[in-house]
Amino acid sequence: MLRYFKRVSQISNEENVEAKKQRIEEISIEENVEAKEASGKDATVGENDKAKEASIDDTNFQENDEVKKASIEHIDVAQLPTDPGLRTPILDYNVNLRDQIRRACLQRGPCQPRSHVFPRKKSRRFIPAWFNEYSDWLEYSISKNTAFCLYCYLFGPNNGEQGGGDAFVKEGFHNFKKKDRLGVHVGDVHSAHNQARRNCEALMNQEQHIETVLFKQSKRARSAYRIRLNASIDCIRLLLRQGLAFRGHDECEESNNQGNFLEQLKFLADHNEKIKAVTLKNAPKNHKLTSPKIQKDIVSAGAIEMIDVIIKDIDDTFFSILVDESQDISVKEQMSVVLCYVDKTRHVVERFIGIEHVSSTTALSFKAAIDKLFSRYGLSISRLRGQGYDGASNMQGEFKGLKTLILKENPSAFYVHCFAHQLQLALVAMAKKHKKIPKLFNLVSSMVNIVGASSKRCDILREKQEAIISEALINGEISSGRGLNQQSTIARFGDTRWGSHYRTLVSLILMFSPIIDVIEMISIDGSTREQRCDADNLLDSMQSFEFVFNLHLMRTILGISNELSMALQRKDQDIVNAMSLVTVCKQRLQEMRDNEWDSFLDEVISFCQKHNIDVPDMDSVFVRPGRSRRNTEEMTNFHRFRVDLFYSVIDMQLQELNDRFSEVSTELLLCLACLCPDDSFSAFDKDKLIRLAKYYPKDFSKIQLMTLDDQLRNYIVDMRSNKEFRELKGLSELALKLVETKRNKVYPLVYMLVTLGLTLPVATASVERVFSAMNIAKNRLRNQIGDQWMNDSLVVYVEKDVFNEIDNKTIIRRFQSMRSRKEQL
Repeated sequence: MLRYFKRVSQISNEENVEAKKQRIEEISIEENVEAKEASGKDATVGENDKAKEASIDDTNFQENDEVKKASIEHIDVAQLPTDPGLRTPILDYNVNLRDQIRRACLQRGPCQPRSHVFPRKKSRRFIPAWFNEYSDWLEYSISKNTAFCLYCYLFGPNNGEQGGGDAFVKEGFHNFKKKDRLGVHVGDVHSAHNQARRNCEALMNQEQHIETVLFKQSKRARSAYRIRLNASIDCIRLLLRQGLAFRGHDECEESNNQGNFLEQLKFLADHNEKIKAVTLKNAPKNHKLTSPKIQKDIVSAGAIEMIDVIIKDIDDTFFSILVDESQDISVKEQMSVVLCYVDKTRHVVERFIGIEHVSSTTALSFKAAIDKLFSRYGLSISRLRGQGYDGASNMQGEFKGLKTLILKENPSAFYVHCFAHQLQLALVAMAKKHKKIPKLFNLVSSMVNIVGASSKRCDILREKQEAIISEALINGEISSGRGLNQQSTIARFGDTRWGSHYRTLVSLILMFSPIIDVIEMISIDGSTREQRCDADNLLDSMQSFEFVFNLHLMRTILGISNELSMALQRKDQDIVNAMSLVTVCKQRLQEMRDNEWDSFLDEVISFCQKHNIDVPDMDSVFVRPGRSRRNTEEMTNFHRFRVDLFYSVIDMQLQELNDRFSEVSTELLLCLACLCPDDSFSAFDKDKLIRLAKYYPKDFSKIQLMTLDDQLRNYIVDMRSNKEFRELKGLSELALKLVETKRNKVYPLVYMLVTLGLTLPVATASVERVFSAMNIAKNRLRNQIGDQWMNDSLVVYVEKDVFNEIDNKTIIRRFQSMRSRKEQL
């Protein structure tokens, strides 16, 4: 029996299941014959039964092993893990899928997280400089803290520990103190490693593939294919840049409108004879390169190349992350991710890298989606130095928010609440707290509802506004020019729409006369008694001095805040400059409170006189309408409007700004402000800058902190004595000037502090712009667009400047690579 099982176990693994069954039965018969000769007929019967049972059991074992090896029959190469320590052995995949997986791994390249902080193992650690010496095959596993060989994983023979084969494929190489083992693993020309390398090179050489040889076309056919593909890419470029739909409702040849893509291709062919000769009707029916799948693959190829450009631009620099979520038209939660970093030209750059569908809006779901995104693009969370969100609890929660989850993993990823969002919160809070301001916005909201309730009323409003503009042009009161005096309507404001309150009030002031005329018409000719009554009450309220006073007061205050909001939403804004802008906004409000009462009152009175609104005597006693004088405090109109309204509203706005922008007073940002170059570096404080460096223990060791102290002493003397640095404003200009004068190499630690300051996020305006673009890419008519298709379209639409730098040849190479992988399925 022992000899029987030994013979069965020696059957080759390369035989199929049926061959194994037949071979096992033959061994069983041979063993039975030998047993019969040795023990007689009776003993042979018993042995024969046992041998048959063993044969059946072993056959089942071999079949199960084959089923296990063939279990991975379908695989999405885009979802293959990048970490070599988490990869499935290549021989465990179906034999028909192995070349496809190998090609995908080679196109992606070895996993080399150069920016990762490599942990020590037995007082030794992996040296990232080894990636430069063995750039084509050396891989590092973050999960196992070991090194692997990409070539041997894909094609290496199963030869045990010879040449370190298994150490670089299965368990991973971890004896980092013996770097020479890497060279031993490579070996001579005929080593297993080099044989695997040659196999990889042959696999990626498409000219050697059997399919390429069999279907190799003539030079003329290849030229026609290239022209067709370039024409399709050019049409897709235009549609992506404009955010237009690709397909039409009816794309048959008899249709009058075949959709944007085909119509654009027809237009291009009609104006280019070379394109017309090889496209559409003149192209092979099975190779027109116009199908929806081809369109999606081209867009995907362009998006992948764009992301590669962005990731290479980030390289190993620090970056911060901006995240927000919103529902699309299909009521699916989408999370948008934007990276903020300092590029190689030393400018602050914000780049959109993708939108992820999340099943829920919990912090854990967001964190899992971010981890998935980072893994896909080879980003390391250890290089994260800032995170910016809005004020939602699932984002900035102290215990379970996304901010907290990331800080637990990387304490240097400091959180900054979106400045523009805080400004909007300050406005909304003030509008709700003061007893008179809510009444103003309620009246404005009622006005918008009444005037904009029907298209007829809107048409009347536009006609009256046009007549007023024409009269003013004739009288020379206003000037004409491009973009001036255009038709406008009253926009509805919202608490979550930045600057919407200010725009609504400005429109109301500019269109006050035609709005009053429309409301008067409704109060007389309204279809119902309720409409006439509401219009009459609104008319009385709007034609009062108090309404006009509050209208102009809020318009002026919000005008100051709106300038700050617009500045905060710039992509190149840095945190120090944003802090100074908040201070400027507060100073401007204080100046208005102290010195601009007279000019403001004159403006309000002039407006009332122009629109025939009664102006009260400021020295007279203020009479509260509808209340007995015995129960009210006696005051003059001057005191009422200057103290109870003008001063009170401005003070409340200042208080809200101080409360909402409490982060400006935090230790981190106070220290960061000492880098500001304004007024010949008047805010410089060496001790605070050293405390700032201590917030980043991973970037500044104890020795570097001591060196930083010496650098700062020399740095400030150099900066204040050099004329080139006297007129600088903000960290961005400082960083550019340091690089221009090569002071970044003289003071590298100071320059690192400047870079860290530029990396901190200011506002999530870029994320909000992505959601605005999402409503264009996925609208009511395109509500069935898939997540990947929408993501690829959005990446190209939002980052147009990057897409414009990618030529057609690059997209064609990526497209052909993707098509070849799909053909292997």
